[in-house]
Amino acid sequence: MSEESNIASDQILPGHSGDGFVDEPPLVAGNLSFHDVTEMVSLHTEKKTPTAWLGAFALANVGLLLLGVMVAYLFWNGTGVWGLNNPVGWGYAIVNFVFWVGIGHAGTLISAILYLFRQQWRTAINRSAEAMTIFAVICALLFPGIHVGRVWVAYWMLPIPNQMEMWPQFKSPLLWDVFAVSVYFTVSLIFWYVGLVPDLATLRDRAKSGIRRRILGFLSMGWSGANRHWRNYEKAYLLLAALATPLVLSVHSVVSFDFAVSVIPGWHTTIFPPYFVAGAIFSGFAMVVTLLVVARKVYSLQNIITINHLEKMNIIILLTGTMVGFAYITEFFIAWYSGVEYEQYAFLNRATGPYAWAYWTMMTCNLVFPQFFWNKKLRRNIPFMFGLSIIVNIGMWFERFVITVTSLHRDYLPSSWDYYTPTWVDVLTLVGSFGLFFTLFLLFLRFAPMVAMAEVKLVMPESDPHYYDRAHAEPKSH
Repeated sequence: MSEESNIASDQILPGHSGDGFVDEPPLVAGNLSFHDVTEMVSLHTEKKTPTAWLGAFALANVGLLLLGVMVAYLFWNGTGVWGLNNPVGWGYAIVNFVFWVGIGHAGTLISAILYLFRQQWRTAINRSAEAMTIFAVICALLFPGIHVGRVWVAYWMLPIPNQMEMWPQFKSPLLWDVFAVSVYFTVSLIFWYVGLVPDLATLRDRAKSGIRRRILGFLSMGWSGANRHWRNYEKAYLLLAALATPLVLSVHSVVSFDFAVSVIPGWHTTIFPPYFVAGAIFSGFAMVVTLLVVARKVYSLQNIITINHLEKMNIIILLTGTMVGFAYITEFFIAWYSGVEYEQYAFLNRATGPYAWAYWTMMTCNLVFPQFFWNKKLRRNIPFMFGLSIIVNIGMWFERFVITVTSLHRDYLPSSWDYYTPTWVDVLTLVGSFGLFFTLFLLFLRFAPMVAMAEVKLVMPESDPHYYDRAHAEPKSH
């Protein structure tokens, strides 16, 4: 059992229902006041840098340095240092790109879609999830830039005329990726920053040094908490949420077109867009759980990011994992139903061919393991959910590997078949991308409030102007 599985009754914040009070699962536990929330969240950006953070940051920097060395080695020697061959012209670079774009889906979904549906439980986790989105997309954008081979003409991917006076191929889904991912990154960054403004103003007002106060004053753009500021803030936040919502659905749909618009057996299928979106939300929520289980413990935020928040995310992991598993089974059915022998062989080869080990790893991690979350005790068990969230992301990386490699290594002509084996450069580049991600995430934890204080306060009972009147009212006799 987890340490938070039983919250004492005196820690439950009262929720008003009808004429009396009832105990409800709290969004904030521990009878915290507004001041308590501010102190708990702000403390970690104001105190002296902990030794543990410096150790973690140093380790992440080792990964980042490794990434830089691998990219430099690639630039110097060319893509021959990767394990690519004929016919497997796409390898780890595309696998990693799709994986990191998928990781970046949960943040905007939590912020935008759950906000539009007025799901108040999102307020404790949205800030960290949004930051994770931005950093994951940065990792993803690295790989299209380096896998083109001739990196000195990487700007040809952008929709601008080049020195040869020609435009990029607008019929190519690779160019659609440039539009989709760059717009998604821009909107997510603006959305994240707009939500930060009230909290940056809080940190500005608490700042003790002049330099810190000036920097935070610049970033908070003169926020004073006036009624006019809140009105404009809520309008902007709502508009950005409405703009970001279709992007959540469109970005990974467009990424799936890299595969779906081809004629390669195993890729040419209409189920890819919804299947990719479900998989992206699945892996993104798993990464949020992985990060927050650790962060809430290290930063002592268990009363703000409660076990109920984690359980709700685990329910979404269960739902999307089941959807992804259904998509896997549907692919096999459609291949059989099509009567096309090439399509049938592509899927049979996935399950029984040379890469069967990768396929069954994917199936086990993504379909079998999430089913344990049907059990409420396991959904609320901290060590179990942490381990399972890591297993899910391992499985989702293998899913992208299976889709990319198994459809290429055996296509129409047996004379062209070959086995793809990644090199040490492939593997170390993947490891290095995690170094980049964790470097950025640790900087965020150190210098920005990891919880949206203003939004958490808005869903606390004290935000109701009649809360204290009700709290001190005499109970009615019946």
